[in-house]
Amino acid sequence: MNLVTLTDIPFQVDVEALMGHVHMRPDQDDIPELLNMAHEAEKIARPKATYQLSFVEHVDERCITVDGILFHSRILRMNLDQAHRVFPYMATCGTELQDWSDGFDDILAIFWADTIKAMALATATSAMHAHLQTHYLLGPTGTMNPGSLADWPISEQKPFFHLFGDEQNPIGIRLSSDFLMTPNKSVTGLQFSTEGSFVNCVLCPREDCPGRRAPYDEAQFEKYGLQAPT
Repeated sequence: MNLVTLTDIPFQVDVEALMGHVHMRPDQDDIPELLNMAHEAEKIARPKATYQLSFVEHVDERCITVDGILFHSRILRMNLDQAHRVFPYMATCGTELQDWSDGFDDILAIFWADTIKAMALATATSAMHAHLQTHYLLGPTGTMNPGSLADWPISEQKPFFHLFGDEQNPIGIRLSSDFLMTPNKSVTGLQFSTEGSFVNCVLCPREDCPGRRAPYDEAQFEKYGLQAPT
């Protein structure tokens, strides 16, 4: 297993971005409370990520194996049609921030804490992608995440976790029986070299998704031989 684990990822809250995410102005009365939470989080946070080099085998038009583990997805199969290697990854805000956020019972504080955790997750994910590009010189890449599309459902998280040995992986993410992750601000995915680019977002019609990275493109469904949702 060519496993790389990143645990020393610096995290600093971008206060201006945080205020934008939680829809607050600098002159509001509860800004000091928000800033105090941000400073607490910076001291506690230990965002983490892990990835590995894995190898692809094509089974049929709807299935592939990655390191011998079977996945069912027509879109994934087509995206990896010319690929022989892929990089499964996990990233998380960290158990430290999860434990910290679990101590809040006020709805507003919980919302603020979740937003800060999402920012820590974004930091971990960016660090992982940068490390991967530096060490493997991938060039243009695509990403797919189990559970982000109906074609690759959330139940595929279970075999995905097996790629990292078991359900207690090197960065402390746990998978529940209904395929939800703890810490809740965690992500899993596959990154792969591609001539163009691909992210799940182009096939996802959800308009209010805060994590959207590309505009929805209904025409892409025809490319993959799928019917667009109505």
